[in-house]
Amino acid sequence: MSSTGTELTVQAAPADRTRQAEPGTPGTPAAPGSRADGADQAVATPPAAADLRIPLWFFCFEGALAGAFDVLKAFPAAWPVLVLLIAVNITVSLTMMRGRLKLAKALWRGKETRKIVIGLLVLRLGSHLALKAVGLGITSTLGHLVFALVMSGVTVAVLAFSQRMALRALAR
Repeated sequence: MSSTGTELTVQAAPADRTRQAEPGTPGTPAAPGSRADGADQAVATPPAAADLRIPLWFFCFEGALAGAFDVLKAFPAAWPVLVLLIAVNITVSLTMMRGRLKLAKALWRGKETRKIVIGLLVLRLGSHLALKAVGLGITSTLGHLVFALVMSGVTVAVLAFSQRMALRALAR
């Protein structure tokens, strides 16, 4: 507060969005579009592109599902774990990631995502067929596990890259 008695306006840093005071509470200025007595009007502000970012750990679900074929080839009894993983993925998507579902839906509708899905399928089938054609087909448990890890890693990397490009386009 200055010596003239004017009210001090406090602005949070862009990275510190979690600790902002509620508009209309004593000692804080009213937000634009709200009344000073605390009875706020509905003002819809679109979230920033950075707020829509899906965390990298969430893409690990999709990575694990991308490697599921080879995991099941290596360990056929692992299917209940994969079913549980699918259930957890759906639950997390509908609860923790609820606010980010619009971005996910927009990504799924985009042509780039279709290209990614088709590219990953072609990579999987093409690499298996190419290895079989040269007599190096994957038949061992270790081979399937390595292939599952590679496919999982590629999937996570491609999804993270796709999200980064989409958010960069939204920010413009």
